[in-house]
Amino acid sequence: MIAPDILCIGSVLWDVIGRAPVHMRTGSDVPGRITRVPGGVAMNIAMTLARFGLRPALLSCIGDDAQGKALAAEAKRLGLITDHLHVSSDLPTDIYMAIEGANGLIAAIADAHSLEQADARILAALEDGRLGSAAAPHAGPIALDGNLTPQLLSRIAASPLFAAADLRVAPASPGKAERLLALLGHPHVTLYVNLEEAGLLCQTSFTDAAAGAEALLARGARRVLVTDGGRRAAEATAGQGTIDADPPEVLVTRVTGAGDTFMAAHIASEIKGMGREAALENALCVAARYVSGEPPA
Repeated sequence: MIAPDILCIGSVLWDVIGRAPVHMRTGSDVPGRITRVPGGVAMNIAMTLARFGLRPALLSCIGDDAQGKALAAEAKRLGLITDHLHVSSDLPTDIYMAIEGANGLIAAIADAHSLEQADARILAALEDGRLGSAAAPHAGPIALDGNLTPQLLSRIAASPLFAAADLRVAPASPGKAERLLALLGHPHVTLYVNLEEAGLLCQTSFTDAAAGAEALLARGARRVLVTDGGRRAAEATAGQGTIDADPPEVLVTRVTGAGDTFMAAHIASEIKGMGREAALENALCVAARYVSGEPPA
């Protein structure tokens, strides 16, 4: 069995994305393109990490159905380790549906109910010795997303299975940002949020990424990265201050998965030994290429 460089825990599903090259509003009915591609936060992060030459392992739930089998096969083709996926005989493979126009994301629905119902079963490999155990917890990097239930995230925050890991955590969406409150004070957590999510976690709003990052540190976070679309992003680390950088200006052709791509690129940059400033700038460049329609690596 191949040893992974990083574990990606969370949503692994199919993205069904409708994109139109015009501005849209509620009720718009326009020509466009509809695609189905592998998606979900954990999957998006893993795919980008693989493009950087890393070997990510997926810990998630898929159904024992045609959609799940096709998704696992595609993940393997992309170089992802699927040996630790929980395959359910009674839950369908999850799916995400979004509509994007020239003015950005119009609407999206994430059906991750199977992941939520599978609950802690997706973590079996971290407990039974394959990837770790309570006595010898996994000590490598782990990318974790907020599509898990609040109850499971709270258990992870206190679990000895994660006591030695370098935890990189994203909320998955603004609607799930508050699920991460249980992990906010964890000594090994790095949070990746956008400006809106930073505001939700702090129960206020911010005008810039640096202010959001510093407020999260004040709330007990150890390390935070805050993005703000095409505007300046920031990284703040307890005891080391705050740095920020501007993303390159590009024509935006897609938005779904941009935050996941930024997070993966930042993790990969640090695994490869880049310092704080270089890692932040590289992640912003990779994410900018992604939203412009170019390959992220």
